[in-house]
Amino acid sequence: MEFLKAKRRFIDSWGSLGSQWGINKTMAQIHALLMISPDSLSMEEIMEDLSISRGNASMNLRGLMDWGIVFKEYKPGERKEYFSAEKDLDELAVKIARERSKREIKPALKVLKDVSSIDAGTSAETKHFTQQTAKLYDFVLRADNMLEKATEYKDNWLAQLVLKIMK
Repeated sequence: MEFLKAKRRFIDSWGSLGSQWGINKTMAQIHALLMISPDSLSMEEIMEDLSISRGNASMNLRGLMDWGIVFKEYKPGERKEYFSAEKDLDELAVKIARERSKREIKPALKVLKDVSSIDAGTSAETKHFTQQTAKLYDFVLRADNMLEKATEYKDNWLAQLVLKIMK
């Protein structure tokens, strides 16, 4: 397979996966392009490579920067802004996990806590509802705590040692 065909296939596949990660296809395609580019790219280069509008590129770049996985750069003597992606895959995974927790898990935990703490009264249906939602809250909270511990490994010398041994 030639380089340009392989590049296009990767960007398209990464874009398709984006919806499973909670981002839109274009945002994932921009991320893919920046991740595989050896140098930072201008918005114009991104627009041209992906055949997207300036507004679409701008909005999605801003979203990727909010996630902390794309960075704006300035080059001396250039007026254009350039963009690059996080290249460290471990750091990328940590940032995505933290952002997804903030956007998806934490709001779900709040809802589960609220609905599981209603007055159960005497109704069997209400008691069952509060018991099940409380169990679900506990489970999601434990999962979120495990995710937080896993993403803190860079700050934890013991976890770093374990990872080195596993590699």
